[in-house]
Amino acid sequence: MEFKANEGKKIEIEVDGVKYLRHAIETHYVKIGESYIDIMEKYVKPIYEEGDIISISEKIIGLCQERVVYKKDMKVSLLAKFLSKFAMRSDAGVGVDNPYKMQFAINICGRLKVIWAAIAGGFGKLFGKRGIFYEIVGPEISGLDGFYGEVFEDYADFGIRIPENSTGVCNEIYEKLGIKAMIVDANDFNVEILGASDSITLSEETLKALIKDNPAGQAKTLTPIILIRKAEEKDDVPNAEEKVVDDNVNNVNNEEETDENEKESKLEE
Repeated sequence: MEFKANEGKKIEIEVDGVKYLRHAIETHYVKIGESYIDIMEKYVKPIYEEGDIISISEKIIGLCQERVVYKKDMKVSLLAKFLSKFAMRSDAGVGVDNPYKMQFAINICGRLKVIWAAIAGGFGKLFGKRGIFYEIVGPEISGLDGFYGEVFEDYADFGIRIPENSTGVCNEIYEKLGIKAMIVDANDFNVEILGASDSITLSEETLKALIKDNPAGQAKTLTPIILIRKAEEKDDVPNAEEKVVDDNVNNVNNEEETDENEKESKLEE
């Protein structure tokens, strides 16, 4: 199997002295209500080997479970609009600077808890500590995606909640397909493991380290699934950047060969 990485990402990574290879699996555009079992069977099962671990974006599991909240069903309060103005903006994705996400936090946690989280978060920033707001309101809020259409236009109309019972989903995938999987909430700045198959023996810290550079990428890559395989001594897989260089060299060589062939043809004429 030829391992492939997204632009700017590496195929190989070393964790605890062990080398692993990561393969970005490209899928179709997953829509609300699809079967994650069917998706795994179609894209993962044909290339999966015993010992592999599959990392799945929480987004596609949330979509499959229809864990979405629509803008049209939400009424953004004055409190949400006010508090969102003071929230920190991040390139990692939608945050509570988005009034809809702030309103979602209020709906789930209540006004008083969100106000307290905002105050505590503000004091935390004064002392150089960030993320206090999300520590207080919890993963249901920090893991909410969507409400913006910069990457996928459809996501502008709804928010995607984190999956329900992520560990249970991973165990179901293993029981039905024999595939060891983990569900992750990852971006270019942070990684959280939401659930993993009970059959996986690696620690949570090791699992995080395997995808610490977010090999699935932030852009419109359609690679929400990453296959992770322990490298063997025979494996000699270049990193993504090296493969690009090799391809460029081959293109140059091919062009030179074409020029030489054209010169020889003209001389024969």
